[in-house]
Amino acid sequence: MKKLPIGIQTFSEIIEENYVYVDKTKFAYKLITQGKYYFLSRPRRFGKSLFLDTLAEIFLGNKELFKGLYIYDKYNFQPHPIIRISFGSGDYTDEKMIFDEIDRIFKRNERELQIKCTDRKSIRGCFEELIIDTYEKYKNKVVILIDEYDKPILDNITNKELATKARSILKNLYGVIKDNDRYIKFVFITGVSKFSKLNLFSGLNNLRDITINKEYAEICGYTHRDLKTVFSEHLQDVDMERVKMWYNGYNYFGEKVYNPYDILLFIANGYEFRNYWWSTGNPSFLIDKLREQNYYLPDLENATISEEELDAFDVEYIDVLALLWQTGYLTFKERIIDDIDVINYILCIPNIEIQLSLNHLFIDYLTNQRHEKYRFRNLIKEKLQKRDFHGLIQVFKSIFSSIPYENYVNNIISRYEGYYSSVIYVYLKALGYDVAPEDTTNKGRIDLTIKTNKMIVIIEFKVDSKEDPIKQIMERKYYEKYEAEGKEIYLLGIKFDSKEKNIVEWKVEQHI
Repeated sequence: MKKLPIGIQTFSEIIEENYVYVDKTKFAYKLITQGKYYFLSRPRRFGKSLFLDTLAEIFLGNKELFKGLYIYDKYNFQPHPIIRISFGSGDYTDEKMIFDEIDRIFKRNERELQIKCTDRKSIRGCFEELIIDTYEKYKNKVVILIDEYDKPILDNITNKELATKARSILKNLYGVIKDNDRYIKFVFITGVSKFSKLNLFSGLNNLRDITINKEYAEICGYTHRDLKTVFSEHLQDVDMERVKMWYNGYNYFGEKVYNPYDILLFIANGYEFRNYWWSTGNPSFLIDKLREQNYYLPDLENATISEEELDAFDVEYIDVLALLWQTGYLTFKERIIDDIDVINYILCIPNIEIQLSLNHLFIDYLTNQRHEKYRFRNLIKEKLQKRDFHGLIQVFKSIFSSIPYENYVNNIISRYEGYYSSVIYVYLKALGYDVAPEDTTNKGRIDLTIKTNKMIVIIEFKVDSKEDPIKQIMERKYYEKYEAEGKEIYLLGIKFDSKEKNIVEWKVEQHI
């Protein structure tokens, strides 16, 4: 049985050391033979670096590595010198460190290519020397592969001044490529984000963005077909439909794909359905960006974003929806073209794992409870399973009592009535419960409905109101929607006081 390539981004090692490899050389062949300048954005851990290394081995002419793969008997494997730029491991906490990292990258390329830059004072000058001198030394056009092109900006995204400087530095660097077109064979640039071409690649306006091109939808990631064929030995007797619900669903308008890292960890951990994506680290700047805009979790499902908003992503303007899509928390559900040919996208949450990750993210965002949340979650689950509504309300009260005062002051959404219901919603969703916010009936909308295998809990919230929430449920007969399911139905009314920032009254009734 082949080994699992967990964390391995070196193509030759995967092939020579008998690791599982999903053949992506069909996409590489198409790119190489049909164009010259490409850009690809994908979330972290999606296999971008491995694909770049695969391209490198093709351009180095190492044909025997590709025996049995799609490209083997279709490409001539003529060798080309390669300049590799990766910002993945650098520290970019100040402007000097950005320049230092670029210089380090250049020096590594100089050693490998046996070229020496004379212009060390200018990154633009050194890069140009590197391209031209490499071309002249090897009498062959140069391939340029750039990985994590955006990291110096993303690492400073909450520091607008430094992020802007980083963008200026990178723009100056990438602008060299177009000016030296005659010496270049092929360029492939990849990263997590999709920054505005206008402000970062204005000097490279011939760059083809294949991020949401249907032809390249499966260029990174595993398809369900890959799991059933390439990974068949590893996934025998596994509930594949459950695997699909947990980890599949990333949509780039071709076949939906899995994040490879999730599948590899799922297999390595004995087929345990866990949130592997969250444990690999999350961009901390997401919390800060969420706090700048009035978003909460129920709004994200079926949210709409225009093509212009996706392409306008930049230091000065970062749309939260675009950010959540680029970082992998949201994916495309549908592409809509209106009657005047304006393109809009409906977004959705890809799978159960990302739903859980979003719940963690929004608990941090709404409450700043990064450690207590695990204790609260366990208590909520225990109280619901026992139908202990008194205990459940006490847990809710403890949650609101534990939210730091600063979080209310600095958080825009805390000024809205929906804040309180949102906090309860994300805690329930984090437990995996089927929770419906703004649950529509023929008499109105239920604020929140919890659905379990054995019971339905209908919740109505009131903030700074004298109205009886239970009375509203009864008058509008919200329970009728669920009577045919034959489950226990509980009606829960909760009143909040915005000055107290907590629950002040509550009542529960079982509907018979």
